[in-house]
Amino acid sequence: MHTNGFALTKQNMNSTELTAAQPTNEIGGNGAEPLIRLSGVTKVFLTDEVETHALSGIHLDIREGEYISIAGPSGCGKTTLLSILGLLDSPSQGSYALKGHEVANLSFADRARVRNREIGFIFQSFNLIGDLSVFENVELPLTYRGMSAGDRKALVTEALERVGMAHRGKHLPSQLSGGQQQRVAVARALAGRPAILLADEPTGNLDSRNGEAVMQLLKELHQGGATICMVTHDERFAQHADRTVHLFDGQIVEDRMAA
Repeated sequence: MHTNGFALTKQNMNSTELTAAQPTNEIGGNGAEPLIRLSGVTKVFLTDEVETHALSGIHLDIREGEYISIAGPSGCGKTTLLSILGLLDSPSQGSYALKGHEVANLSFADRARVRNREIGFIFQSFNLIGDLSVFENVELPLTYRGMSAGDRKALVTEALERVGMAHRGKHLPSQLSGGQQQRVAVARALAGRPAILLADEPTGNLDSRNGEAVMQLLKELHQGGATICMVTHDERFAQHADRTVHLFDGQIVEDRMAA
C-alpha cells in the first residue's frame, strides 16, 4: 500500500438533494477521481442481544479543497462516519477509496500508516499531552515517520506560525487557554501536511468567543487550500462550511451547498 504521490484533483460540486440510498452525484466536467469516495458504507455494532445500525448505505464523495460539514442530531451516526473516514474504524460493508486506493479493510498497521500521513485530526477535547510542550505535542506524530530532527522542526514551526502559536512553543498545555489549546491541536493536525483535516466538534469545549475564533481559523486554512471535513451538531458552525451533509438515523438525508 503506497500512501504518497497519488494524483489529486480539484472539482466543484453543485447542490443536490438525495435520499439515503442514492449515490452522491458527480457534477462537474471531467469525472476526475475524488479525494475520498464512500460507496454503500454500512456500520453495524453487535452486542449479545442488540444489533445497532449506526450507518446505512452511505454514499459520499469529498473532493480536494472542499470544506464540508457533517451535521445532524445526537446519535445520528456523525462520529461513526468520521471514525471510518479517519481509519479509526472499518465499515461492516461497503467501499472506502482514499486517493483512488481502497482502504476500508486494511490491516491495523497499514491503517495506522495511512492515517499518520494522510489524515489530520482535530478533537473536541484537544487531546494534548500534558507533560509535553506545545512544540513537542505538534512534533509527536512526525516522529513516527522517521523524519530528521531538522525536517520535523521546520514542519512544526510552520504549523505553529499558521495558527498564531509560534510564540508559545515552550509552554505546557496547562499554561494555555482552551482556545489556545485548540489552536495547538489544529497545528498538530496540520504539521504533517495531510490530505484532509477531520474535525470532531472542534468548538465543543470552547466558549462562544473562542469557538468563533477556531471556526475563523478553519475558514482561513480552507482558503489556503486545506480540505476539511467537520462534524458538528451546531447549525451555526455548520454554515461556515461550503457544503453540508445532514445525517439522520445513520442515513444521508440532505447534501447541499451553501447559499
